[in-house]
Amino acid sequence: MNKQLLKITALTFSLLFVLVSCGGSHSDVVESGTYSGTIEKVNPDEVEIYVKTDDNKTLELYFTDDTQLMKGGESVDFSVLSEGTNVTVDVEKQGQKVVPLSVTITE
Repeated sequence: MNKQLLKITALTFSLLFVLVSCGGSHSDVVESGTYSGTIEKVNPDEVEIYVKTDDNKTLELYFTDDTQLMKGGESVDFSVLSEGTNVTVDVEKQGQKVVPLSVTITE
């Protein structure tokens, strides 16, 4: 009986460790619309940003070929984005994900 309890305990801690180490990024699914906030993380490999909105939600946004990225009325490259950049995003809710239609740098 003790061996079985020990195995269950070890398995539980292993699973907990995996969940904690793989997780870490919580994102919210919001309705289609326009949101203002600050970029918390930029992932160039995935062409993805995390935006903390003014109402304290975190948006995980994967750019598509159709996503427009603007600054001062001009189209700019994804590489100009960095943590701490203020943005306004127009998003569309598609099922359980939020797709960025446009991202405008507002600083």
